[in-house]
Amino acid sequence: MLAIIKIQNISKQYKGSDYLSLNNVELKIPRGSIFGLLGPNGAGKTTLLSVLCGVISPTLGSFEIDGISSNGNIRSIQEKIGVVPQEYALYPTLTAYENLMYFGSLYNVKKTDLTPRITNYLTQLGLEKFMHRKIHTFSGGMKRRVNLIAGILHNPKVLFLDEPTVGVDVQSRATIITYLKQLNQEGTTIVYTSHLMAEAQDFCTDIAIIDQGTVFVEGTPEELIQSIPHAHSLEEVFIALTGKKLRDVV
Repeated sequence: MLAIIKIQNISKQYKGSDYLSLNNVELKIPRGSIFGLLGPNGAGKTTLLSVLCGVISPTLGSFEIDGISSNGNIRSIQEKIGVVPQEYALYPTLTAYENLMYFGSLYNVKKTDLTPRITNYLTQLGLEKFMHRKIHTFSGGMKRRVNLIAGILHNPKVLFLDEPTVGVDVQSRATIITYLKQLNQEGTTIVYTSHLMAEAQDFCTDIAIIDQGTVFVEGTPEELIQSIPHAHSLEEVFIALTGKKLRDVV
């Protein structure tokens, strides 16, 4: 399958740091895939997503998204991608509807398209009757669902998700994953990070495991499980490759 994202020898060293957060990362992410980028705390996952979203610049290397090179074309790339960060990117004193109208306007979505689009997304994610309530009254799972909608209002070709189900109830997690699978079936390529190995094993079509800024291995969940003797799950593969040492990060 053709790659929609091509990452070419990307390295990143933050100012004042004596080590590389990303070390010569090279990946091809297939068009139409659900690509899991997995690794321990501090492995480089969020740094790589930040580079691909144009939030930070790599120290070395480049990338392409949907045929557009990162060299001088970050704005064009950002028009093709959606981003759902781990932290809630919502204004707590605004309603869900007001938040989504604001974010939709940032993407230059026409108001005539935006209003029905917001209503449709809120309905599909079980939030229609709460659309005019302020975000600070929402549960964590409800905020996660609004956070997701904010990232897809402009119908991106690629959706970046950083821990999209962290800290939510079982029902919200199931709703989010089901909807993401539907988006993927409709043609959206998804790039996803998580520490939930069982979720990643079920959700992802392709996976790369990264640690210390380096990609250790990539393949389908089934291929990775078969590559490790006596492994029966993605979690066992993850531990075998990254070790049992605690990765507390301050």
